[in-house]
Amino acid sequence: MPYAIDLFCGAGGCSEGLIQAGFHILFSSDISDMVEVTYKYRHSQLGLVQGKNTWFERTDIRNLHGNFINQKISELEIFCNQEVPEIDLMIGGPSCQGFSRAGRRDKEDPRNLLFGEYVRVINEVKPKYIVLENVEGFMDMQFLEYKGLDIYDDNGNLVEEGQVYPDGSVTPTILREELNRIGYNTLEPKILNAADYGVPQRRNRVIFIGYRRGLTAPSYPEPTVASGKQLTLKDAIGDLVNDTDLRNKVNQRLSDFQKESRAGRTPSFITGKPISCDRRHLQNLELPNSTDVVLERFDLFNQGESGSMLRKRIKEQGIDITAKNSLIQLCCEKLDMKPNDVVELFKNTDAPDDAIDVLLTKKNIRQRLDSANPSPTVVTLPDDYINPWEARTISVREMARCQSFDDSFEFLGKRTTGGLKRRTEVPQCTQVGNAVPPLLVKAIALEIIKVL
Repeated sequence: MPYAIDLFCGAGGCSEGLIQAGFHILFSSDISDMVEVTYKYRHSQLGLVQGKNTWFERTDIRNLHGNFINQKISELEIFCNQEVPEIDLMIGGPSCQGFSRAGRRDKEDPRNLLFGEYVRVINEVKPKYIVLENVEGFMDMQFLEYKGLDIYDDNGNLVEEGQVYPDGSVTPTILREELNRIGYNTLEPKILNAADYGVPQRRNRVIFIGYRRGLTAPSYPEPTVASGKQLTLKDAIGDLVNDTDLRNKVNQRLSDFQKESRAGRTPSFITGKPISCDRRHLQNLELPNSTDVVLERFDLFNQGESGSMLRKRIKEQGIDITAKNSLIQLCCEKLDMKPNDVVELFKNTDAPDDAIDVLLTKKNIRQRLDSANPSPTVVTLPDDYINPWEARTISVREMARCQSFDDSFEFLGKRTTGGLKRRTEVPQCTQVGNAVPPLLVKAIALEIIKVL
């Protein structure tokens, strides 16, 4: 069995894909205590036991060193009186917030430098193959006075001082040159769309693959789904509609993806079979408490419609809010009008902007998902996404389905968080949103298997 290390492992998206491809994860690490709970719980489900056949270390990668990793692996019970094997694959996704093109992009974010720490650990462990995953913004982030890795010999003597790269050097150039300095060839970095690999989600990710000099070069995986045949939201979560009558109408039969999610894809180390989970025992279905006003606002949206699109439709076509009693009452109070007048105001075209602001709020980023298309990129704050069929947000389980996690994979801790706590806490929504889709990782890992 090939052996792997998973750094920046989060809740375990990469680990799921690696195990599905046939890898045994000997060591993994992440900085968050909240993801540690989820990660360890899942691995105990699968028969990966701390100290026996795997080791998880919660730490900042800046404090993680190859000799510690090698020591923990050598101390595993499965290697008692046995020679410790080489590591076949190291995979990692250094924190990507500083590279992200979504929201504010911060060139001073210290997390931008974590890919250099990843290179350092690669040099200290020397796995045969390496994979790095990140957001598209990783491709064009520029650095000023970036200093590369200082290289030491086994006795701690400085062999080669890290070079200072020209101002404006971009991350891929630095990464490839740094890997080359420590003895690794690299493939040209490539952007892969998770939807091309059986994931019901449009999610582009930059993938770097490197291999120790002298080994066979792997390839990037070819899409497993034909163009135009990507899975849709209906394929992914149609069976999770809450209302029974509506669910039977929307999802008359289970899709193959739904069946696989229930049956499981990730094999147990104990039985060799995946862990199944039927709908009665599904976890992570909780939803936030929403007022009647908010729920009625959700119901105004058509599938695939954003807040700005809904506003435009109201201006051009009008909208009937006759049955939206809470919204009517709110508008009566804010606009000093009678109920019938409020209904007529919005039925007519060209309602004034201040009235529409009361009806919808000024927030335009809210969107109702389109059941006939793949999900947009799953994010860490899902409350602005509206379920395609029901007037509500989406659950963590629905997010997890869109990421291709098995139904038996349970996310632990609080559902979400807000304010300044978002800087340090990693609740369920963030665990899912930050994860790499397991089926995407599986496709990549199978290519490494081919050349091992």
